[in-house]
Amino acid sequence: MSKPKSRYFPNKLQDYSPGLELDIVKDKWLDQIVSLIKAITDAVPTVVSSDGGLYVGSAGVAYMLCYAADYEPLHDSKITYLHMAKSLYDRDLKFTYKEKSSKADEASFLLGPAGIYALGIYLGNSLKNETLIQDNIRLYKACAKECLKPKFLSCGSDELFVGRAGYLCGALTLEKKFGTKILDDATINDICATMVRSGKEFAQRFRTDAPLLYAYYDTVYLGAAHGISSILQMILSCPSFLESDRKGAQEVRQAVDWLLSLQQPNGNFAPALDEVSNPRPEKEELVHWCHGAPGIVYLFAKAYLIWRDERYLQACLKCGELTWQRGLLTKGPGICHGIAGSGYVFLLLYRLTKDKKHLHRAQQFANFLFTDQFQSGARTPDSPYSLYEGLAGTVCFLLDLIEPEKAAYPFFEVF
Repeated sequence: MSKPKSRYFPNKLQDYSPGLELDIVKDKWLDQIVSLIKAITDAVPTVVSSDGGLYVGSAGVAYMLCYAADYEPLHDSKITYLHMAKSLYDRDLKFTYKEKSSKADEASFLLGPAGIYALGIYLGNSLKNETLIQDNIRLYKACAKECLKPKFLSCGSDELFVGRAGYLCGALTLEKKFGTKILDDATINDICATMVRSGKEFAQRFRTDAPLLYAYYDTVYLGAAHGISSILQMILSCPSFLESDRKGAQEVRQAVDWLLSLQQPNGNFAPALDEVSNPRPEKEELVHWCHGAPGIVYLFAKAYLIWRDERYLQACLKCGELTWQRGLLTKGPGICHGIAGSGYVFLLLYRLTKDKKHLHRAQQFANFLFTDQFQSGARTPDSPYSLYEGLAGTVCFLLDLIEPEKAAYPFFEVF
């Protein structure tokens, strides 16, 4: 397929008009969801690797199957989906034990072992298998001591994919989903304090006005994938830390406000700090979950819910307007840098504001995924069936479109 000339399709979709009736035809989306799940599960045995973890590996497909099994209209397929997920989990666990190179790598959530253990806890709850739950809780907890080491990864110890933010993300997601604390408050507080201390030390060395700063492979990223926004978001998701360490909480809020000051007039954020003073041409800007407004919006949504400062809500709405204009991404259907990821922004804003405009926009983006224009004009992702790049993430988005009152981007619940 030839490379698209633009990062996004021009948005010619009908926007919301006040009074417009919203009709989410659940049966239509259910048919699409079932069809996509079949295409994914047919391809998994030969196409999707265990390498890549939750992000682009078969563990992400297993997570999607668990998520789909929870949806009541799909309960006739629940056992089938869960058995498929268990088979993938068993395969991925063997791969993890074979490939694991160090204890430090074990704490990796989106790309490594901790994500597989989190999947095992999810599966154990769905299958009512207490042994599976407890075995994986034990494995997950054992990773905490690595996260408390000041620099346990040479590439950067704090970010979402392999660092402390991701490790917290997994524990917080499971606690919210099942009501079971994976990590006790003392451990969570220690990890958060380590993240704040790490950010302060690097900011001082970097000689910047940022209160906290972080690098991943020597790049100071700002966005959700590897940057400060998801690191701060995970700290804000730990109320025990915010309440027990007032100074640390103040420094985190100062860092949130520093990042807010970098929002561009069009609502976007540069992918990395070095591009703030040397920005890309507008047509080359990244408007993705991984880099840009569609990922950073979750931090400001969390900040607004905690502090009720109108500036954070306005920042979220600016992110949403930009996503509506330039979020029909040509990179594919996924949630990391695809249209489903853009659609999730509107589901977040709908939950945040109850404004039907955002739900309408989410549905319009979902509809666009099945148009000839998208099918013929979009790129095929490197991992076309995966959770973050491919169709497994699209399935999660469509499931959340049907039940928007509890919609949440995978592992990024802020409510």
